[in-house]
Amino acid sequence: MRIVVSGASGLVGRHLVAHLRNSGHEVLTLVRRPEREPHEVSWDPAAGRLDPRRLGRVDAAVNLSGAGVGDKRWTAAYKETVLRSRTETTGTLVRALLDLDERPQVLVNASAIGAYGDGGSAVLTEDSPRGDDFLAHVVREWEEATGPAAAAGVRVALARTGLLANPVGGAFGQLLTVLRLGVGGPLGSGRQWWSPISMPDELAALEFLLTHDVAGPVNLVCPEPATNQAVTSALAAALHRPALLPVPAAALRLALGEFGEQPLASQRVVPQVLLAAGFRFQHPDVAAIAGWLARA
Repeated sequence: MRIVVSGASGLVGRHLVAHLRNSGHEVLTLVRRPEREPHEVSWDPAAGRLDPRRLGRVDAAVNLSGAGVGDKRWTAAYKETVLRSRTETTGTLVRALLDLDERPQVLVNASAIGAYGDGGSAVLTEDSPRGDDFLAHVVREWEEATGPAAAAGVRVALARTGLLANPVGGAFGQLLTVLRLGVGGPLGSGRQWWSPISMPDELAALEFLLTHDVAGPVNLVCPEPATNQAVTSALAAALHRPALLPVPAAALRLALGEFGEQPLASQRVVPQVLLAAGFRFQHPDVAAIAGWLARA
């Protein structure tokens, strides 16, 4: 397949581009600077500029663009950046794809399990109702920006990724760092449900969505979510380190502001659609994920 990828310089994007190329796909990457390589296409999503003639023929698109939700404190200005960085990029890409002489078969658009808000201990599937907090609002606007593509007959898969488990970057990268120092522990009560996915499974799932007839919301999480206490204990055991120092909820809120509520939120999400479509996980539970992280 000939695939165009936005957000190719991000954590998932860098790994995905390499993964797809290793699988034999031709990958174009969208860049917000002058082009330097033949596979690069310059664009300006904030200005709505992407010349479809520069894309040529594409079979598929993967949109991973968006400012990191935990990169900065959630001021009003940064919350607007989080939202607009997703809706503007999605809208710009979708318009360019629909202007092609031959439209792509599929758009895989990044999304997040933040769609569901804090679900407590309830099991959340793709059919569960959406939440009403800030991230749920962002996901709603983000996913709705793909509407014109779906209306035009492009298959749109909305990849609602959970907590991405990778040795570097994101929540797991930070958690691994403190656990290796022997000073980590559960966050808050530790009873909140976490729904992680390993980087290898994330990449395989994104490729699966490109090549299989799956549309609509798709939860990218391991089949067996676990409490934060269980996740922390599994990581500590894999690293042969203690996990005896819990992080008080008040400390998280003080350090991270409004974003500090997110690690404390409970989201017991399962990948109902992926499993029904026949996807097989390399790391189906937190023990397998922790073992991989310790070895990676």
